[in-house]
Amino acid sequence: MFKNKNFQQLLDENFTLAPILKLAIPITITSIIQSLYNLIDTYWLGKLGINELAAINLVTPIQQTIIAFGSGITVAGAILISQNLGARKIELANKIVAHILTFTISFALLSCIIILSQSTNILIWLGAEDNIFQESKMYLDLILFGMPLLYILNIYTSVSQSQGNSFYPMLLNLLGSIINIILDPYLIIHLEKGIYGAGLATLISKGTIALISIILLLKSKQNIKIKLKYFKIDLNLLKKILFIALPISFGNSTMQFGFILMSKIVLSYGPIAMAAYGVGNKINGLISLPVQGISSALATVVGQYVGKENHKKIRKSYIISRRICLIFLLFGGIILSRKPISSSIVKVFTNDINVIDMGSTLLSILALFSFTNAIHNTTRAVFNGEGFTKIAVLSDVLRIWIFRFLSVYFLTKVFDLGVVGIWYSIVISNGLAALFSISVYTLKIKNKKVKTIT
Repeated sequence: MFKNKNFQQLLDENFTLAPILKLAIPITITSIIQSLYNLIDTYWLGKLGINELAAINLVTPIQQTIIAFGSGITVAGAILISQNLGARKIELANKIVAHILTFTISFALLSCIIILSQSTNILIWLGAEDNIFQESKMYLDLILFGMPLLYILNIYTSVSQSQGNSFYPMLLNLLGSIINIILDPYLIIHLEKGIYGAGLATLISKGTIALISIILLLKSKQNIKIKLKYFKIDLNLLKKILFIALPISFGNSTMQFGFILMSKIVLSYGPIAMAAYGVGNKINGLISLPVQGISSALATVVGQYVGKENHKKIRKSYIISRRICLIFLLFGGIILSRKPISSSIVKVFTNDINVIDMGSTLLSILALFSFTNAIHNTTRAVFNGEGFTKIAVLSDVLRIWIFRFLSVYFLTKVFDLGVVGIWYSIVISNGLAALFSISVYTLKIKNKKVKTIT
């Protein structure tokens, strides 16, 4: 269908779905591959015991909070690059790449220093004790060294995706995952390094593909590449990037900090609940990966159409993307929510009966109502692609800090549902966030508001 056509040719054709699929398929495969990092770690650590499983699930939101702030810069970069490429402003797009690379690496290094110095206090505040504390600190301290490496890969992915190339990032992530698959059992089980081995395997695999990413950016034959002449700081350009990036960065990191608080609440119910929470969330995340891939592709496509001032195709792209995602999650969620299926999948990661029972219950609840993510993710993608990043951020902040925590309070304290109340609070907050997003989008369409950032 689009095998022999480049991204720009597909954008100019009438078949709206083609450019979205060209990006979305490799992005989805890449997301699945990236998920394998945590799933493989979870699988092997689950063989060691509940404490190791609880520890990695406790630390993951801390890691994601740091990543989330830096990703705001790369997301903003991808939006601006897409819009400027759509408007044929190649040199400006190259300057943007140099600026986001400088800013994100500097931020990553600063974050590592600060978090490393406070890792003990952070874990104590979260409620980690005894073995869980020791395992968590060991893993957290190690993976922090990999933050700059992860940012480099994210920048390369954003640059490639904004040009309609999501295939090479997919291959890079596949290479990293293969390295991790090989190293995990060797370091965790054979050398008996436990959770330290899981962190070391991730660090080595991420470092390898980050190095390759830098080489590819330096030697790129595409329009966007790293050149020294573009690293001269342009304050006006930096302000423009930060104007888009900071709302995303603060919103994402605030949202991820909300997930840290959720982990703290879950851990108060014990290590079994923490282990079940982590396993159930990771498995449920897999079913949403195609939706995330389509949404990510949609944001890039919308950015290009904004640059081309083709607002009709923006709406068409959104509607068809939302329909596909809704159908996929409705059917996939119904299948995954069946108790025999959810229990069988959770058993892959743990042999503990209590974790299996609690984790499968969580998975069944999340999967059944996962269709709301189709509305929320695709609508956010349009907001981001058009430059309305503050609306996209607001929907996520409301989802966690208002809808979710209020739901947790009422379901666990008022209705005394215990840990199951936490499980239901997740789907309630996701549904309310979807309702908010679609309402704002409908209002924006009625007012005919579209924002161009080039």
